[in-house]
Order: sequence, then C-alpha cells, then structure tokens
Amino acid sequence: MLTQVETFPKILEDYRPIIGDENADEICSLAESLNGAKVLHVNATAFGGGVAELLYSLVPLMNSVGLNAEWQIIHGDGQFYDVTKQLHNSLQGAQVDWTPAMWKIWRDYNVMNAERFEGDYDFVVVHDPQPAGLLRFLREGGHRNGGTRWVWRCHIDSTDAQPEAWNYIAPYLEPYDAAIFTLKQFINKEISNSEVWVTPPAIDPLSPKNTPISQETVNEVLTRYNIDPERPLIIQASRMDVWKDPIGVLEAYFQVKKRIPQLQMAFLVAIANDDPEGWDYYNETVERAGDDPDVHILPNIVHGIGDIEINAFQTGSNVVIQKSLREGFGLAVTEALWKGRPVVGGRAGGIPLQVLDGETGFLVGSPAECAERTAYLLENPETSDRLGRQGREHARQNFLITRYLRDYLRVFKSLQQNGEKLYAGVEVKASSGSSNGT
Repeated sequence: MLTQVETFPKILEDYRPIIGDENADEICSLAESLNGAKVLHVNATAFGGGVAELLYSLVPLMNSVGLNAEWQIIHGDGQFYDVTKQLHNSLQGAQVDWTPAMWKIWRDYNVMNAERFEGDYDFVVVHDPQPAGLLRFLREGGHRNGGTRWVWRCHIDSTDAQPEAWNYIAPYLEPYDAAIFTLKQFINKEISNSEVWVTPPAIDPLSPKNTPISQETVNEVLTRYNIDPERPLIIQASRMDVWKDPIGVLEAYFQVKKRIPQLQMAFLVAIANDDPEGWDYYNETVERAGDDPDVHILPNIVHGIGDIEINAFQTGSNVVIQKSLREGFGLAVTEALWKGRPVVGGRAGGIPLQVLDGETGFLVGSPAECAERTAYLLENPETSDRLGRQGREHARQNFLITRYLRDYLRVFKSLQQNGEKLYAGVEVKASSGSSNGT
C-alpha cells in the first residue's frame, strides 16, 4: 500500500476569532452535505516544500468539519525523483532533453504505485505531476470504483510548459473529473477535465511557523545562528533551485551592502526528499557567497531549521526577499506578510497576487532592482512598517488555510452534485484569491 502520513488534530472553531463568524459559518454549511465523505490526498513527499506543509493543516481541518480525510505518499527512489524534478522544471518552461528511458521511469513508478493503491474513497486528490498517472493505471489494472471523484491539483506554474512534457502527461490527466490550478493563467487550454478550478494556496495562522512569538525567542534563535539581532537582516526562505534565483539574491545583497555595511543575509534552505537538485544549487550559492561572514546559508536538515526557527527569522527580519523567476505561489511570501514584514518579490507566478506593488511590498525583475527596493525599505522604516501592516491584512483576507478549506469543499460539493463527467471546455469556477473571504 502507499505510505500513510499522520497529522495532528485541528479544530475549525479555533480559527473563528481570526476569520470571523461569517466565514466560519460558511465553511460549516458547505461541509454539511459532505459529512462522512472519504477523502484521500496523494503526493510525493511528506517533508519539504509547500504541498506537504499545506496537507499537514488541510487534512486535519477536513476531519474537523466532518469529512473522513487521509493523506498518503507514493513510493519512489533517486532515479524517479531525478526524472520528476526534470518534469517539474519542464512544465515550468525549462527545455529538457527527454528520452524514452526517462518517461519509462515515470511510467513504471506510477504503475507500481497504482498497484499499491488500496481502499475506496469518495474523493481522491492527486497533487502535481509525480503521481499524475495513478488514475489511468488504476483503470487499466481493473480498478472500477465508479463512485470516486478524482481531482488533479497542479501547484506549479505551467503557463509556458515545454510542449513535449505537457503533451506527454496530458493523456494521463484526461480521466480526472476535475483539475485545480493556482492561478487562471496557469491553466493549459488543452486540459480536458469537466471542471477546472482556480484556488491559490494558503498558510495556517495557528501553526508553529505562523503564531506570534516573543522578541526574546526571536533574539535567542538569531543569536544561535550567529545573527546579530541589533543589525539589519534580510532573508529568503525557499528551496534551492534555478527558479528561486539564489545567485540573483546574493548579487542584490552585495549591492545593498555597499550602502548599508551592517547588513546581514540569511538563506533558510528547504531541502526536500523529492528535489535532488537542491544540494547542487546550495553548493553553488555557498561558493558564490565566498568568505563573507554576514551571509548565512542554512539548510534545514543540517542546521535544524524548523518551524519555530523560520518563524523567528521571518519575524526578526527587516525585509523578506522572494526573487523567484518562476513560482507556483510562494507560501514563504504569505508567511512573511502575515508577520507584518514587507516583501521584495519577483514578478512571477503567485507572487504578484500577494505582493501588491507599493502596497504590501515591491515587485522586481533584476538583482539591481531588488537591491534598490530592499535598500529603500531598510532606509525608510516608516514606509516598511506601513507596507507590513497592509500585507498582514491582505494575507488575512485572502490567504489563510480556512479559505483554502472552503474552496476544496466547494470543489467536492460541485463534483458530488454533477455526478457524470460532462466536459464543455475550460470553466474557472472559483476566484483567483482577490475576493474577500478567509
């Protein structure tokens, strides 16, 4: 069988003071007709990256409102994750030299995981391209649970997907009853699901990473990692890959440091199990940083960077940077906004949905622009504080986990009511996150 992931209970009512009665009551109302529904989420890893983080909160909240939700991860090894990382990059626009052997690895592991699939569910949500072939291979293997509604959730920016990669996986997506994308522009017009939804991800305001912590805790954590709490600090918290542009961030830091010599820079590096390229980009960034004692590059699995530490770094930073070249959404941006930190972010993916230029931070397109905006915020603390306050409210209204739960309940309810798959073209059923509603 697939590997079960355990989660800790969460209670919707604990979120009511944050989101308000109207939003909490809407969630409860949506959940009534879904009471007892069996839901399974399937993805590639339980550690590292935004999908796993989302599921640790979403699954228990689904259970809190009366669904019977589970989370399982597929089986894979190094060669499989090497290929799926290339697939991830390819769907985000990188040009990959695909070979029949690479596609065979992807197929073989999807077949193997389909053979390990057990149980009957009302709804199965398959996340991202790694396990996207599950449904087709289940059907080919004789799985005939016609009552199950299958959803493919694409978390990546597929706007400019390499045609070879998209055309290859597209037939494996056809059997799904619905697909969910983060932004409207990510939707590939050739997708042939009966329902296509748009719903951006969200953060859990009550998780250890996002609950308020004391200045004493912030100072203790920063000092532990040789950061001086009295000196200005900028950070980037993300995976290490070409799309996060760590070298570009370093270039921006070096430029700002010429104006503000006391500046410190910290990279909080998430190395995920399904991301074999992470160490390559980590080593390249370390080499580029040289012997600057004010650059701190901290991989989570080496330096014990957990939720509390990330919380402390984000809370204690003066500016948070997320200068991505491509980005599915950027939950680290949401986390920073929720803590009242201004963000300097790339004009990529879901970042402009969160960083409203000049209102909650600044959007940039080059290391030089990043440096200029970062220096401006460091030199103008009143503006920085104002953008931080506005950013927190923007996150509260649009990007908390309870809104994400609500959107999933809407998807399930629609599938429950529609029954038969009747495809009539792409139809965006949910807002892109600009509406009020937490």
